[in-house]
Amino acid sequence: MKTKVILLTSILTACSGNIPEQSATSIASQSPNINYPVTHKGNVVDTYFGANVADPYRWLEDDRSEETSDWVKAQNELTFDYLGKIPFREQLKSRLGELWNYEKVGAPFKEGDYTYFYKNDGLQNQYVVYRQKGDGAAEVFLDPNTFSDDGTTSMGQLSFSKDGSIAAYAISEGGSDWRKIIIIDAKTKKVLETPLIDVKFSGISWYKNEGFYYSSYDKPTGSELSAKTDQHKLYYHALGQDQKNDQVIFGATSEEKHRYVGGDVTKDNHYLLISGSTSTSGNNLYLKDLTKPNSPLITIADDFLGDTYLIENEGDKLFLVTNIDAPNKKIVTVNANAPERKNWKELIPETENVLSASTGGGYFFTEYMVDAISKVYQYDYQGNKIREIKLPGVGSSTELSGEKDENTLYYSFSNYKTPSTIYSYNIEKGESEVYRKSGAQFDSDAFESKQVFYSSKGGTKVPMIITYKKGIELNGKNPTLLYAYGGFNISLTPFFSVTRAVWMEQGGIYAVANLRGGGEYGKEWHDAGTQLNKQNVFDDFIAAGEYLINQNYTSSAYLAVQGGSNGGLLVGAVMTQRPDLMKVALPAVGVLDMLRYHTFTSGAGWAYDYGTSEQSEEMFNYLQAYSPVHNVKEGVNYPATLVTTGDHDDRVVPAHSFKFAAELQAKQVGTAPTLIRIETNGGHGAGTPVSKTIDLYADLFAFTLFNMGFDKLPE
Repeated sequence: MKTKVILLTSILTACSGNIPEQSATSIASQSPNINYPVTHKGNVVDTYFGANVADPYRWLEDDRSEETSDWVKAQNELTFDYLGKIPFREQLKSRLGELWNYEKVGAPFKEGDYTYFYKNDGLQNQYVVYRQKGDGAAEVFLDPNTFSDDGTTSMGQLSFSKDGSIAAYAISEGGSDWRKIIIIDAKTKKVLETPLIDVKFSGISWYKNEGFYYSSYDKPTGSELSAKTDQHKLYYHALGQDQKNDQVIFGATSEEKHRYVGGDVTKDNHYLLISGSTSTSGNNLYLKDLTKPNSPLITIADDFLGDTYLIENEGDKLFLVTNIDAPNKKIVTVNANAPERKNWKELIPETENVLSASTGGGYFFTEYMVDAISKVYQYDYQGNKIREIKLPGVGSSTELSGEKDENTLYYSFSNYKTPSTIYSYNIEKGESEVYRKSGAQFDSDAFESKQVFYSSKGGTKVPMIITYKKGIELNGKNPTLLYAYGGFNISLTPFFSVTRAVWMEQGGIYAVANLRGGGEYGKEWHDAGTQLNKQNVFDDFIAAGEYLINQNYTSSAYLAVQGGSNGGLLVGAVMTQRPDLMKVALPAVGVLDMLRYHTFTSGAGWAYDYGTSEQSEEMFNYLQAYSPVHNVKEGVNYPATLVTTGDHDDRVVPAHSFKFAAELQAKQVGTAPTLIRIETNGGHGAGTPVSKTIDLYADLFAFTLFNMGFDKLPE
């Protein structure tokens, strides 16, 4: 079982209110067509290694101030007034709604006497959990659409006790990472006790039917949306007990200080595995024997040398997935009574491709990324390869997983032009059958998708998948959306998206580049895009844009670049380094102030990828050289930019986007708009209601095409 650490991973006229007057640049000089709200400049200056760095928009970091609230309202008024005048915005919104409106059903899973599944009738804001007993009629088990009037309260993890009689589920309000956990009788759906509160970056792992382990931070002083959270703790909640009495299992002392902590109980209730990390890469792993009262923690992996997690156990035999001494990961075994690394035995060796592993029906299923494309194999518990699972095409497969006694497992398959189809897999026969075909009204046969490899700066070969309507003319005039991420060991594998499908229906090209910093080629590929190597990521993205232009897919006049979170940083850095490369830039929920990112919420945990401005003079200079907020220059003609964020984003606080937008509006020349769209009651992206997602992408695509010169949708 894998403890999943929440990563930086994954998608608003005039001035109003009491906003002070701008002190430097006049509004009129910013753009002859747009009157931007006044954003005053403060006099805050920070000193790093003897260098003074001005931070004139520091006041926008205060998410609780009336001044910031007024600024947000004024910016949204301007942005939505601009977007509302685009003639085909409503047409795009209508088509997004039409294509989105089909029944979506997830793979079934068993808990106790019931089979459960997720379903969305079409345009419901949140998926509904259904269940059925045997061949009986399905009934609603949990409907998150009833949690709030506007659909902004979403459900996260749903976890059942060992016999399936009790369920606990986490909810997020307004997109926040802070959660509540609600505990119910699974049969009657009756709430059993007062919900747990102030839970963050947590799993829910049951011990028998008695209670569960969860993780959180102490509630910070100051703003809960932006204040630093730095010490994660693992708690045990015994059913029926007041939360204030929950026992801290790990993280109570400064000697155990970790920014990310998770706990998983083995299916046989024998062991508790505890993962502790100081950053988003590398963990320590500990084991506790739950059959022995007051048993000590035993170290399995330490010194944060790599990422290691338990995938299965048979009694005291542990099966671990690790990238220690195996950058592409391998599976090893060890006895729980002596689990130190020196005793590990290789079971399934590392290959040249990155491994992702799961279990079900008494077998291991190993998925390998081959140039970001899935290949899946079945192994027995002795490490013998049984077969390769024949996937229905070139694309991405979800993992095959389930209980040991199951005979049938389920997986879904899709790519950029093929809507997701669920397949049932017969474990013994090795045969797949269509279980549920997608109901999306999208003509996949009218589109094609191809993978290319282009050369980045220094000669590194980088893969990119380009998808578009068949018969498109390579004349340099095709509106093209280039998307990437490039960080945190996260891999971009092909999957179907309604929003991208609508973009391609309009004649748009959609290109996804697998940059360094991601996980497509393992730890070495990841490390090649971190800290003092971060510029490699930006160079890879720039080279992707140049490839598309040189091959006549598009030209600078028809190229848009998009990315979110770490990808928002990517867009911000590239548009400030090469503003001539693209016509439109769409940085979403981006990490844009690289000198201060680590001072907010859990940002200090991202230092493995970024380093920090306090780390060394060399690191400070490197960060300052690409930090988007600090590299907006006076008098530059930047591309048309629509910055997007959410006012409840407590992962990457919206101050990053606020400050970047303020810098762009103050320094932009020419007529290209630099706007910011701030989703109210919205967070980093997870759990966003369907209605808000449709609105957002209608705005993004309308803004993009309008600023490429289209006054109507392309044919």
